[in-house]
Amino acid sequence: MSDPTVSDEPLDEPPAAPPAPPPRRRWWRRWKLILGIVLATPVAAFAFFTLASLTWSYSEGQRSGYLQKFSKRGWICKTWEGELAMTTVPGVSPTLWNFTVRHDAVARQINLAIGRRVIMFYSEHRGVPSRCFGDTDYFVDSVRIVK
Repeated sequence: MSDPTVSDEPLDEPPAAPPAPPPRRRWWRRWKLILGIVLATPVAAFAFFTLASLTWSYSEGQRSGYLQKFSKRGWICKTWEGELAMTTVPGVSPTLWNFTVRHDAVARQINLAIGRRVIMFYSEHRGVPSRCFGDTDYFVDSVRIVK
């Protein structure tokens, strides 16, 4: 016989609790990623600005005069630096123009022309952030010796 107090029906159980939300990720757990982004952003901006200032020129032109001085200078970053004496009238003190050469082939041509009258073709790059690329804003691209 069956006991009237026991029934075959399932007892009403309390509803199951909703699943626990996943633990929130705290920003300090990703500190390496955040630190990397904070450090890489100024470095990337500096590199982009340097590349842009060396790629686009502010002005281009040519200058004529006597090549007075040309040497490779610098403690860490060696660059070719020179000086051109531009005279308008003989007997008048010349105007000195300082320039930088970035390519070794052009530097070899200029070394052969020291003391002679030359025409230099240059481009001006303003705002180059480091003197590692040259001491001046004027970068000579080619040279022609005047006979």
